Amino acid sequence: MPCLKTSCNDSKRLGYTQAQAAEALGVSRATYQDLSAGKSRNTGRPVEIDRRTELACAAIEAGIQGLALPPLAPR
Repeated sequence: MPCLKTSCNDSKRLGYTQAQAAEALGVSRATYQDLSAGKSRNTGRPVEIDRRTELACAAIEAGIQGLALPPLAPR
């Protein structure tokens, strides 16, 4: 699967900080950064993105609220 650059990586455009995007996906910020880069910071190996995460990214990008996505807090 592609890295999150195709969907969630542009978190600012979607109105999320990296921390908010990570929380919306249910992962740590470090994991979100690995997924965004497409590789592990620790090993440098490619990171696989599971279908659930890819679908969650598509939902965030489409602006779907109410699934498990927390509302955006004002910045």
